[in-house]
Amino acid sequence: DAGSSVEEMEFNWDEYLEDTGATAAPHGSFKHVDTSLQNGFAPGMKLEVAVKSDQNTYWVATIITTCGQLLLLRYDGYGEDRKADFWCDIMTADLHPIGWCEQNKKILKVPEGIKDKIPDQEEFLQRVLEGACSAPANLLEGLHRGKNPLDLIAPGSRLELQNIRDSLEAWIVNVVENVGGRLKLRYEGLEDSDKFDQWLFYLDPFLHQVGWAAQHGYSLQPPLAIRSLKSEADWQEILKQVKEEEEESSVPTDLFKDKPVIGVHSFSEGMKLEAVDPMAPFVISPATVLKVYNEKYFMIEIDDLRPDRTTSQSYICHVNSAGIFPVQWSLKNGLHLSPPPGYPGQDFDWADYLKQCGAEAAPQSCFPSLTSDHGFKENMKLEAVNPVDPEEVCIATVTKLKDSYLWLQLEGSTKPVPDCIVSVESMNIFPVGWCETNGYQLRPPRKAIVNKQKKIAVVQPEKQILSSRTVHDGLKNQELNSSDSVVINGKYCCPKIYFNHRCFSGPYLNKGRIAELPQSVGPGNCVLVLKEVLTLLINAAYKPSRVLRELQLDEEAAWHGHGETLKAKYKGKSYRATVEVVRTADRVADFCRKTCIKLECCPNLFGPQMVLDKCSENCSVLTKTKYTHYYGKRKNKRIGRPPGGHSNLEVAMKKPNKRRKRRKHFFVHKKKRSSTSVDNTPAGSPQGSGGEEDDDQDESELSHSLAQDRDKRKRKLRTFSFSDDENKPPSPKDIKMEVAEKLQLDSNPLEWSVADVVRFLKSTDCAPLARIFLDQEIDGQALLLLTLPTVQECMDLKLGPAIKLCHHIERVKLAFYQQFAN
Repeated sequence: DAGSSVEEMEFNWDEYLEDTGATAAPHGSFKHVDTSLQNGFAPGMKLEVAVKSDQNTYWVATIITTCGQLLLLRYDGYGEDRKADFWCDIMTADLHPIGWCEQNKKILKVPEGIKDKIPDQEEFLQRVLEGACSAPANLLEGLHRGKNPLDLIAPGSRLELQNIRDSLEAWIVNVVENVGGRLKLRYEGLEDSDKFDQWLFYLDPFLHQVGWAAQHGYSLQPPLAIRSLKSEADWQEILKQVKEEEEESSVPTDLFKDKPVIGVHSFSEGMKLEAVDPMAPFVISPATVLKVYNEKYFMIEIDDLRPDRTTSQSYICHVNSAGIFPVQWSLKNGLHLSPPPGYPGQDFDWADYLKQCGAEAAPQSCFPSLTSDHGFKENMKLEAVNPVDPEEVCIATVTKLKDSYLWLQLEGSTKPVPDCIVSVESMNIFPVGWCETNGYQLRPPRKAIVNKQKKIAVVQPEKQILSSRTVHDGLKNQELNSSDSVVINGKYCCPKIYFNHRCFSGPYLNKGRIAELPQSVGPGNCVLVLKEVLTLLINAAYKPSRVLRELQLDEEAAWHGHGETLKAKYKGKSYRATVEVVRTADRVADFCRKTCIKLECCPNLFGPQMVLDKCSENCSVLTKTKYTHYYGKRKNKRIGRPPGGHSNLEVAMKKPNKRRKRRKHFFVHKKKRSSTSVDNTPAGSPQGSGGEEDDDQDESELSHSLAQDRDKRKRKLRTFSFSDDENKPPSPKDIKMEVAEKLQLDSNPLEWSVADVVRFLKSTDCAPLARIFLDQEIDGQALLLLTLPTVQECMDLKLGPAIKLCHHIERVKLAFYQQFAN
């Protein structure tokens, strides 16, 4: 039903992006989200760690990567060798700050693996610890051990919030809810009322730890809007109680160390400028600097010329506040400036207005320089707070960009709102999937998107694989172990994934496109980050559909992760496949390395390690042939029945229907459709392909084509057919060749996958042609349809190699008829 509401079903970002043809804004564009994921540890910090082989001894280790409560460590002495790197959980591992062993009479001893590299332990420690930064002791021991600093802002915690109407005042607020660093705050003393609740990101410049006001000489008293609700004595009593309970509800001060620093401004009272009202950020209006409090804060008022006005739109700003612009900024950027209410006429002119007001324009030097290097583009999707109702986080589309400002269209808001104007550094915008990761309700679009039927391109045999939705639903109902909970319970955990552009890119990936990829992706939710990385790699391929096929989930492999549907577009056709990605941070490095090897590129091409100068694999000195031979080895697999093929030959050999025109340069394979599967489409399958009707047509086409080929081979001797009519006795020459080259097959070639066909060809003297079969995705069904004219035309082969290839194809056909066609 085109008019049905999506609110009745579960919203899926992947399907929505596909249906709208849009892309998600890159995760790296949301700096405040990146900051919120930091755990207080940083690469390069050192600590003392129990040696695995001897738990009674310790050694100094360096943090390589951080990921939630997990640390990737390397014992000092291994240098650039990462083979002995290991992950550990802060909550359970025996970790201590530098100096702990000496204080507690514990033994520092070089691990066995590097004993020969460190002849003098004391001299080595003195050298590596000189000027070193120790991991914070408070994060390794005590109540805060292993906790993400952000989690320390729990419901009931207290903070101080500056008054938006008077920056020299502040009052205590209680944390009601913490959603990924976005805090719902309630003024102290209003425990039973949510009327004045506010939502702010914890890095907001106006939010501070308790005690900040007293330290900086600011007045601590309730805002004017709530002051009349209680007597002065009541407010003083509340303040006294807060001070008594300060230690119980306090938040660590270092949590705010990454807050933006407020600089010194140069505005003066009476200056004119252009501004966006943060309470209603829909238009740009003339405004006035109403009051200057000190060198950091000043008040702006949106101009209103009506003589009978009763209220004013005023708010506190600082030099880095978003939404303030020099006079004429709108005109220079081709934007509409909304005249002040009461202004005569609609054609606003700044020169006349300044003259009329007797005011001066704030000089350009008062405003921070704007940047356009942010990663956002028009039509990108993200998640954004509704300024009219901050409880709502909506789907948002970038409709316009000017300098470092976005115009966002919000979808699904309870009440429709105009396009919102926000800074690219706003803390009220979030990447796609942020709400789902943090367990918060995202407002879906009002109308369901109707999925349009798409043209069939290439179809491969169906693989019975778990869809991403099936896996997701399964995770909801199973008991999670400790490593799973890092991810599932609304936690980001995947470290940054670096693209190391200097490393060998292999035969599948385009070196030029790899060089254009961002330096890193993440950190973030493991599934989302790895999915973004794989999508970037697919798009950087010579043939995206081929890379998608290489990444496709192998049904025979053990299931260790999370199934995600990835898509590729190549030559106007769309393909999709289910790819397995890991869900926990401790398996990210191994996943990246194995994926690199699967794509026959350097194992360091992408992963949580940044290659600075020289790759540890020394990939730059290897030739492509040597490199592919070393890293491109595939796991040996017996030629057998691939998943999802025909279960009974008779089904494929009866009821011939009308034959469809065969396509050139790509081959139509059988496609099954399961009505119970949410998304089990394999690699190489176009989106929106047909159902059971296509199955019947393909099977009929196969039987009809094979019958026609047999008739043609009776008349054409040059095809070297061994599979003519069985009633005709073969010639003595044919019998001799059959005895010499008879092929015994272990499985029905009708059920061979592309990989099985390639494996067979590599066992013959036509091995160099295997790449063509891989590129054109020829599986067993297509192989049995090939004839000499088809091979010459579609593969662009000369007669000699084509005859040699057809000789092996005919061997397969003969074995097929002798072993499986009765």
